[in-house]
Amino acid sequence: MPDKKILVFAGSSRKGSYNKKLARVAASAIKSAGMTATFVDLADFPMALYNADLEASGGMPRETVLLKTFLREHQALLISSPENNASVSALLKNTLDWLSRPVAGEKGVQLFQGKPAALMAASPGALGGIRGLFHLREILTTLGMLVLPEQFALGKANEAFLDDGSLKDKAHQQSVEKVAARLVEVTRKLGSR
Repeated sequence: MPDKKILVFAGSSRKGSYNKKLARVAASAIKSAGMTATFVDLADFPMALYNADLEASGGMPRETVLLKTFLREHQALLISSPENNASVSALLKNTLDWLSRPVAGEKGVQLFQGKPAALMAASPGALGGIRGLFHLREILTTLGMLVLPEQFALGKANEAFLDDGSLKDKAHQQSVEKVAARLVEVTRKLGSR
């Protein structure tokens, strides 16, 4: 049986994104828990705002096809999501909208169905972006994913990282490791997809 892999990304394209930093910490924790993690930066997959007319006239953007390939090759997801106005970022919602579109021979949501997902968030605010995770959980559940109850929201993220990108607080690191380990455990138990 081939090794299972977890796709990790942040719902932000900002260069200094706290969520990208947290996603990288999570990817490292997944690897420490014994599974391959692939971090992708959504800034490398620019997509126009989803529009059915655009899709009908031009088809699926090349970036979407490539990101769909990554999703197809991975058995689980870990997303670190910024919170914008108590919800997910426009970038993350748009990415999920494009990824859920059908391509030849497969339903759009087929790539998501039955795969486990873990959620994290980072924000300079005290709540750490947790309000946006409620919306993200609902979106992913609608797509057929098995969203783990374990999650992590990093408050005061602007003060949480060392210069090398690691977390300053050992309790925060342990929380990330706990979510990552649970995602690895569930991914293994679910078998190949």
